[in-house]
Amino acid sequence: MSTVRARVWRFTIEKGKAGAEAVQAVEIGQGPLPVSLAAMVNVNALACDLRKTVDQRVRDHEISLLLSYIVGDQGQGQLGVECSALDSSAGHIQRFVSECTGLGVMSAASEVLFDWTHTTSGLSSFDVLPGKLRGAYAKTGVRPDLLYDLAAGPVAGEARGRRRRAMQMFPAGEGTPDQRKRLEKLAQWSVDHGDHAYFMSWVWLGLGGVYVDIFLPDGSAALTGLKTGWIDAPGDAKPWQFDVPRPDRRRVAAPSPEGDLTVNVPLPVVSGQAATRAAISRVGSAAEEAMDRAFIREEHEIGTLDGVPVRGRWIAGDTLGEARHEVLLGILGERVELDRRAQRERLATLTGDRLDTFLDGRLVTVVRSVEAPRPTWDRISAELLEQT
Repeated sequence: MSTVRARVWRFTIEKGKAGAEAVQAVEIGQGPLPVSLAAMVNVNALACDLRKTVDQRVRDHEISLLLSYIVGDQGQGQLGVECSALDSSAGHIQRFVSECTGLGVMSAASEVLFDWTHTTSGLSSFDVLPGKLRGAYAKTGVRPDLLYDLAAGPVAGEARGRRRRAMQMFPAGEGTPDQRKRLEKLAQWSVDHGDHAYFMSWVWLGLGGVYVDIFLPDGSAALTGLKTGWIDAPGDAKPWQFDVPRPDRRRVAAPSPEGDLTVNVPLPVVSGQAATRAAISRVGSAAEEAMDRAFIREEHEIGTLDGVPVRGRWIAGDTLGEARHEVLLGILGERVELDRRAQRERLATLTGDRLDTFLDGRLVTVVRSVEAPRPTWDRISAELLEQT
């Protein structure tokens, strides 16, 4: 099981009549967090607009591209990056790999930090806001990347991935200007949406491996139970403070076709948590329909999991030449619920004789080193169901 070096911040928002006015962040500490390549691939495999047709060729190519630049380890080593290849690539390729890594690390790290259970429902593709959620969230303005449906309420997750060329992977002292700008926008977004719970991760890719800054809002009921036993270096108690610029309420931003939308818009009308949960439920049904279409298009049945048929294929990370890893991407005919906590604990203690597997909803991923033979489906299903 690979690890990433994580630094966690807890921050508070000072509010006034106009919304968020100031932010104060304090570093809690840093240490190694376990992150599996299978989990990273899983969250990226359907990080698209599910209302559209998912082209298998495009999906497989993107997965191969990600696995070609990111280097995993079946032991306890640091998740690595092919920096020389990444720096030689076109800018859009660098951004794609960095953002995909950021999204995958955020999702995997959140499972460990918050100890979420099997009842947690994750909704991806929040950047492309599903139509059924537009009654609950603003049609314009900044939007986080993922939306998690927790018992305590919905939690938004914001992911950023950046190539870092400095020898010191974590920026020293206070956060960077880009992190500050994003926190300002997210703070106002949260206030505008009834103090909506959210968190932000900022992943750094460099010669030292993969590092992540994680910013958690203080006092959020949805984020209670934060795990800190992995921290091996306490943080600096000196706070990082800054004011939030007042938005110009006279401006109404027109939607842009790509990228983030400006937050300088009139306060949205939010219909409340009950309406939000109802909207999320409708989005969940749309996601199931998308999975049905994907399942039908997969021609090869690789086996069954707890009696449910699974279709899929192996994809090699060979975009840069000879592959180091390949991933089995499988789609289940219907959901098979696993104990997420047990799955997480198994991944955290993964050794060389266990497989890097991950099941979320109806999507299963298995990453293996090409130096080892492909595992049989019987072995994969047994480990997923904890029968070994």
